[in-house]
Amino acid sequence: MKIQKLTEENRAKVYALFQRTFPGSGHEAGLVQKLHENGRDLHEWVCIQTNKVIAYIAFTNAYHGKEICGLHLGPMAVAPDFQKQGVGTELLRFALRQEAIKSQPLFVLGAPGYYQRFGFEPCRMPICPFDTDNAHFLSMRNNTTTSFVVGYEPEVKAAAIPPRPQGKKRRTL
Repeated sequence: MKIQKLTEENRAKVYALFQRTFPGSGHEAGLVQKLHENGRDLHEWVCIQTNKVIAYIAFTNAYHGKEICGLHLGPMAVAPDFQKQGVGTELLRFALRQEAIKSQPLFVLGAPGYYQRFGFEPCRMPICPFDTDNAHFLSMRNNTTTSFVVGYEPEVKAAAIPPRPQGKKRRTL
C-alpha cells in the first residue's frame, strides 16, 4: 500500500471509490468532484494498492466569516473490502503529520469514538451548522474563545441541503 497526494489522473478512481463505499449515494463523489471542478484549495491523499485507490482523505478550509480559521477533515473513505484493516487509521495518521495539516486547527463532523483516538476533542466553539448541539463535531488545536458558526466551502453547504422534491409544484398558503 502506498500513500500519495491525489493526482488528476486518479480523480475518477476517487469518485468510483465513493460510489463503492457509499452505494446509493452520489453525495460524496459529487461533492469532491464539484470541489475539484471549482478549483477549491484541498489537501488530499489516497492509498493505492495494485493501481487501485483503496482510501481517500481530504481537508477543506474552515472559515470564521471570510477568514480561514483552520481546516475541515472530510470527506474520507475506505473501500469496503479494506475496512477494519487499519487502512483508514494509517491514512489519517499520515495526513495529520503533513506540513500543511500538522499546525492548523482542525475540525471534523463524525463519530467521536473514532476521531478521539487521533487527538480530536469535543468542540464547544465554533458551532457546526450541520450539528447545532456539536454532539459529533470535534476539533484539534482549536483555541477559539468566541462563539460563531464555522463556515464551509460553498460546495459543502450546497451538498448538505437536501434536494427539493421533484414533481408538481403546490401552492402553499
